[in-house]
Amino acid sequence: MSTEFAENERVSNEAFTRLAVAVDGFEGYGHPHAARVAKLVEALAKIFRLARADRSSLVFAALLHDIGEMAMKRDYIGRGGPLNEQERLDLARHPVIGEQEAARAGADRGVQLLVRWHHEWWNGAGYPDALRGEQIPLAARILRVADAYAALTDARPFRPAGTEAEARKHLTLWAGLEFDPRVVRAFLSLNGLPELRSHTRLAVATGERVSAASEPETARAETVVEEA
Repeated sequence: MSTEFAENERVSNEAFTRLAVAVDGFEGYGHPHAARVAKLVEALAKIFRLARADRSSLVFAALLHDIGEMAMKRDYIGRGGPLNEQERLDLARHPVIGEQEAARAGADRGVQLLVRWHHEWWNGAGYPDALRGEQIPLAARILRVADAYAALTDARPFRPAGTEAEARKHLTLWAGLEFDPRVVRAFLSLNGLPELRSHTRLAVATGERVSAASEPETARAETVVEEA
């Protein structure tokens, strides 16, 4: 990742990257999922002109976003087949547990809150806090889109990887429901996916600088693909 870290941030980045590798292994991803998400959020953060410190917080949250799942140690996470209702409700606890685990790992409050809110939905049907629209911090909306794309395009124990075209279609169909439409438009403008060899085209005209933790949706609506 190209984010320029201060020395203390560099130490945190190394520690969080090691945790991300462990989480990816627990979840059964075929490739480094959290690192992919971190690259995607960094590209989007530049489009939206987030301040450097806020970009760093977003990258750290991307590395740690599923740490709650590893802390829960549920067998169903790597099991083939769909989750039952009780398992879905149980899994919906992972952002709150992740917030707590991020704190234990030494992440600052901004990172903790982004981990908590990375499954909030634009229409208010997300979890754990049922935030809606711009109640959800921009950085958390960015993380939701990047996480969904990376999850959809990587193999899991319970399903094969989808194609980039399928993932883009999913983001488009669920823009305005699960995802912030403006973030989806920005994501679809990125060139060179999945490696992000080039992402220079600016699709969203915005000069805002939004704090990653400023501003603060509970039951999860059903999606086309089960995402962790």
